[in-house]
Amino acid sequence: MGTNAGSGRPAVITLFSVRPRGFNIGNDTIFLGLRHLLREAFDGLVNIVQVPAASSGQSGELFGLEPRTVHDMNLYGHGVIVGGGNVYENGQLAVDPNALRALHPPLMLFSLSGGRIYNHRSELVRRTDAMPDNIITALHARADISVARDDATLEQLRALGLSTPLLGGCPSMLLRDVPLAQPDVAPPSNGCLLSVRHPRLMSIPLRHQARLHATVVDLLDALEAEGFGPVRILCHDTRDVAFASSLGDIEYILADDIHSQLSILRSAPLVVTFRLHAFLPCASFGVPAINISYDERSLSLVRTIGMAPWDIDLIRSDDVVSDVRDRCRRLDDYQRLREEARPRWAALEAVMREQMQTFAAMVRSYAGV
Repeated sequence: MGTNAGSGRPAVITLFSVRPRGFNIGNDTIFLGLRHLLREAFDGLVNIVQVPAASSGQSGELFGLEPRTVHDMNLYGHGVIVGGGNVYENGQLAVDPNALRALHPPLMLFSLSGGRIYNHRSELVRRTDAMPDNIITALHARADISVARDDATLEQLRALGLSTPLLGGCPSMLLRDVPLAQPDVAPPSNGCLLSVRHPRLMSIPLRHQARLHATVVDLLDALEAEGFGPVRILCHDTRDVAFASSLGDIEYILADDIHSQLSILRSAPLVVTFRLHAFLPCASFGVPAINISYDERSLSLVRTIGMAPWDIDLIRSDDVVSDVRDRCRRLDDYQRLREEARPRWAALEAVMREQMQTFAAMVRSYAGV
């Protein structure tokens, strides 16, 4: 790490991590992988100031890349990381272009993603709340490093004339290497987990929202029939609990911290999931998992990591329940696909680590250590 000039004391590196926060525990899953990469690159000795990407409405809070936040970053920060998360897709990053131009420390855009959603014709279209192109361009004009999470996002950035971003995947791919804290309660080790999302939180055509309750009920019955009972519902968000409760007399699990959530996933014999950040940790751990995508964000990342043949497209599938039953009967193919995807994973992880090392060198130079 070096020392402060003339003091003999270890140098202190302080980074700002600007990332989506809120209800969805998937954001904490991403951050756990990011923190692992940071500890590697900075030999474990680094302070991380977490800043929400958007305001929660609390008085005096720091958030995004707003003037007051950038002022503090310039005062005592040595580097700034934006990501990972879906901020291109949903615009959930507050950016003041004038403040951004005044940012002094090195800036890395890390594992950010965009992606379109399905309209009522089952066509992929731009979201109404997507980050404006001029803001994406401004971020890249200031950024020292940009790592896109998936191939659709990289294509979007290239279409804006941005040549510097690299494809790096998601840091949750690295969770197999991250030590997990022991949960307070032993996770269930029998029966399948069905990881859900409240239909009102899914940007899908209304007819699909309307029938999702029945689809999930049919999935529960199908998984029991395939011998994966007792099936439990896994919630990633407190808002999922209302939906889980509406399914009848089915046990549901809402982990209250990320380590418990990952321990639950790691011990499951099978996970069927509408949540991308249940599928990715399972793929990292080697836990059998079946992903159901419903937008380009998910479709693209599953394709990027080499698992597209295993993915199920909720909107374009003729029969999602039959597709899940098909995969339940050939889980050996899942493990085969994981083995075939190893070189792709290794290449993506190498990009993440190399770019993090490059960022660390920039930070140390800026800090003078």
